[in-house]
Amino acid sequence: MEKMIAYCGIECSKCPALIAKKENNDELRKKTAEEWSKQFNAEMKPEDINCDGCLSTGVLVGYCNICEIRKCGIEKKVENCAYCNDYICEKLEKWFKNVPDAKNRLEEIRKNK
Repeated sequence: MEKMIAYCGIECSKCPALIAKKENNDELRKKTAEEWSKQFNAEMKPEDINCDGCLSTGVLVGYCNICEIRKCGIEKKVENCAYCNDYICEKLEKWFKNVPDAKNRLEEIRKNK
C-alpha cells in the first residue's frame, strides 16, 4: 500500500480502519472496534471501521469526519500541513502534544521539500 500522510502528520496507510477497508477484513474491523471503544471510551462497531484516508473525499472514520486540521488543509489546498505557510499553527501545536510522531513526520517532510 502506498504511504499516505494525513494533513496532521498521522500515517493513514498504517491505520487499521484504512487497511480493513482496502482488504475488506472483517476480523480487523472487529478487533479495531473493540480496541478503539476502550481507548476512546466510545462505542464503536465493526461497521464503523472503514476509511479511505484523510486525503480522500470518500469514507472517513470517526473523528476524521469533523477534524479541524483536515478541514483547514482542504481549504488551503495543501498536500499536508508541512506545506502550509502557517506551519506550525495553534491547531497543530495542540495536536502535537498528544501525537509527537505526527510532528516528526511533518518536520521530515518540511526538511525534504
